[in-house]
Amino acid sequence: MGNSKSHPGQSFSSRFLPEEQAEVDRLFDSLSSEELGSSTSPRSFSLQALKARSHVGEALPAEMVTRLFEGMRRVDVTGKTKGPSERISQEQFTVSMSHLLKGNAEEKSLVIWKMISATESPVKAREVQKFTEDLVGSVAHVLNYRQELRGWTEKQAPGSLSRVQVLAAQLCSEMKLQDGEKLLGPQQLDCDRTTVEDWVFRAPLVTTFLSVVIQQGFLLLCSSLDLATLVPECQVDQEREFASVLDVLSVIYINSHLPREQRHRWRLLFSSELHGHSFAQLCGCIAHWGPCVVLLEDRDGHVFGGFASCSWEVKPQFQGDDRCFLFSISPRMAVYTCTGYNDHYMYLNQGQQTIPNGLGMGGQHNYFGLWIDVDFGKGHSKAKPTCTTYNSPQLSAQEDFRFEKMEVWAVGDASVTQLAKNTKSVLDVDPAARALLEVSGRIRHSEGLREVPDDQ
Repeated sequence: MGNSKSHPGQSFSSRFLPEEQAEVDRLFDSLSSEELGSSTSPRSFSLQALKARSHVGEALPAEMVTRLFEGMRRVDVTGKTKGPSERISQEQFTVSMSHLLKGNAEEKSLVIWKMISATESPVKAREVQKFTEDLVGSVAHVLNYRQELRGWTEKQAPGSLSRVQVLAAQLCSEMKLQDGEKLLGPQQLDCDRTTVEDWVFRAPLVTTFLSVVIQQGFLLLCSSLDLATLVPECQVDQEREFASVLDVLSVIYINSHLPREQRHRWRLLFSSELHGHSFAQLCGCIAHWGPCVVLLEDRDGHVFGGFASCSWEVKPQFQGDDRCFLFSISPRMAVYTCTGYNDHYMYLNQGQQTIPNGLGMGGQHNYFGLWIDVDFGKGHSKAKPTCTTYNSPQLSAQEDFRFEKMEVWAVGDASVTQLAKNTKSVLDVDPAARALLEVSGRIRHSEGLREVPDDQ
C-alpha cells in the first residue's frame, strides 16, 4: 500500500510507505539543502549537486549519474511542462524513485526511456544497447565500491568483449522489435516506447539492476533490497587463494536462473586447480551434494556449463529433472532449458565396459550437449543443429575440446542428509579408487573400523 499523503508542492501519490517516503524526503533535502534559492522558490537540485555527493559521485560511474539525472528531470509531473528544467524538483525526484523502485513495467519503462532519449521519437537499437552497457557496468562498479561482491571478483575476462558487454548483449537479445524479431546486436533498427516497455517486462534483470544502482548508489531504501539472492555468497573451503573462472556478473546471470531457494550461497565442491585433474577425484567430490553448477573453460577460452538440479550419483542411468539447464558465459551469455523431448538431463558413470564413462548433460550416449570424459581434460559438445534435451548449440569452440579449468559449485544450503552421506570416504563412492588401491597392494586402514553408509 502506498503513501497517499501529499507533500508540500506535490499533487500526486507515491507508492512508498510512510517510513519509506520519509527516507526519500531526507535524501532530497540533503541534495537540495546547499542549493536553496529564495525562501519562496521551490526546492530543487542540479546535476552538479548530485555528482558532488561523495556517496553518489564515487559509488556510480559519471555516465550513470548523468543518465539518472536526465531521466528524472524529463519526468513531466503535471503534464503541462513545456520542456525539462535544469534542476530536479521534489515532485520529479519522488515520482522517479517511486516509478523505478515500486512501479509496474509501464512506469519503469517511462523513466528508462527518458534516461535513453530526450524525445518521444523512436531511438536506434544501439542507443538502448549503450544504456544497457552503462547499467551493467554500474552494477559491477557499485557492488565493488560498497564491498558487496560477497567473495567474487570484478575481474575483466580475456577476449575482445568484456563481461559487461556480453551480459548487456544478452539482456538486449530479450528485446522484440516491431516486426517481432529479436535484437541480435546493436543494429541500426528503431525502438519505440512500446518496444522498451515490452523489453522491461521480458528482462527482469534490467529493473533489478536499476534498483541496485539506485539503492546502493544513493544509499536509499537499502533494507528492501535482497542482495543475497542476487549475489550469492562464495564459499571456498581451502586455505589457499582461489580465483574462479567466473566474475561477479557471470555469477549474477547464472544465479538468476536458479530456483530462488538456492540463490544465496555457492559452495565450491571441486576445482581442477585445487583438487587436480582426476575424474575419480571429481566423482568423490561432487556425489551426493545436492544441486550443482558445473563449469568449464576450454583451451579456446569458451566458458560454459550446466545446472544439475539433483545430487550427482555414480550410476549407469540418466538422472535429474526438467529444472536442469545448460548455459554459455563466453563468448556469449545464454541459458538453454529443457525441451521435453527426452529425460537425458544428467549422467555420471565410471568403471563400465559397454557404456560411456564420464559426466554428461543432454543428448544421448556419445552425443552429449555437454560431456566430460573419464580421460579427464577431454570432452565434447555435440549439437547438429541443437541438443535434443536442451535445444543448446555447440557450447565449446571445437566439437571435441580439451580443457584445463573445471569447477563444480553446490548451490544453496546442504541438507542434513547430504552432510551425513558425505562423511563417507572417497573410497566408498569411487570404485576406481578402491581398485587402484588394491592393485597397488596398499591396505585400507579404515577397513573394519568404520561402517560404509547403507546406500553403498
